[in-house]
Amino acid sequence: MNIDVYKLDGSSGGSLALPAVFSTAFRSDLVRRAILSEQSASYQHQGHSEVAGMQTTAVYVGKYSGYRHGRHMGIAIRPRQKLGGGAMGDVRRIPSSVKGRRAHPHKAFKIIQERMNSAERLAAIRSAIGGCINPVHKGQAGQSKPFPIVVENSIESLLRSKELVKLLSALGFSGELEGSHRPRLSHNSRRSSKRHFRRSLLIIVSDDAKIGRAGRNIPGVEILNIKRLSAESLAPGCVPRISIWSRSAVEGIEEALLAYR
Repeated sequence: MNIDVYKLDGSSGGSLALPAVFSTAFRSDLVRRAILSEQSASYQHQGHSEVAGMQTTAVYVGKYSGYRHGRHMGIAIRPRQKLGGGAMGDVRRIPSSVKGRRAHPHKAFKIIQERMNSAERLAAIRSAIGGCINPVHKGQAGQSKPFPIVVENSIESLLRSKELVKLLSALGFSGELEGSHRPRLSHNSRRSSKRHFRRSLLIIVSDDAKIGRAGRNIPGVEILNIKRLSAESLAPGCVPRISIWSRSAVEGIEEALLAYR
């Protein structure tokens, strides 16, 4: 399958044969599992001290033994604090008491990451790349240009944000840039001052040293190196994104995927 390669001014500059990975069928079940696995890798382990709620003078002296028993006193026989004068304090050391130990505390050694073998993860990434041919939200450019959008290698040399915005507008994505400025609804929107933006455009390059600085301040635009591809970046929410590829990224995608094995 051949596809057009565009210049920085939006005009056609030749054609390029797409690698076989772009012909991979999009499997939502496989991509969704890979996304959950990637998200679970950022979970933070929780744990409690083994002596939490146990550091107290409370003791259980046994049924009706000694002067610290609870017979005919209208109180439960539980481990109680040792107070001066032989008085019985509050109940401690048991889960049902105030400030007592937890019945089933979090275990720091619990496996909370959803693991995924490398072959399955690679298959999910290849499937997400195949979904780039038919993204759900195509925008204005999707009416006239086939996906994925491939641009000549000079895109990787862009240093300024306005140069990148000019290129995206020439390719027909000015509407996507304007739509990305609308804040995305969030359940924390009432409690947080953060502004969430829609992740609309993904630019995949083989060298992001320069263009990475040009695109980091454009809302909704993400620059990604082919060595750091993931199922979530290619299809967040299991929905294929609009992707713009540099020519060198398309030509080197098969070699880059070998590192995921």
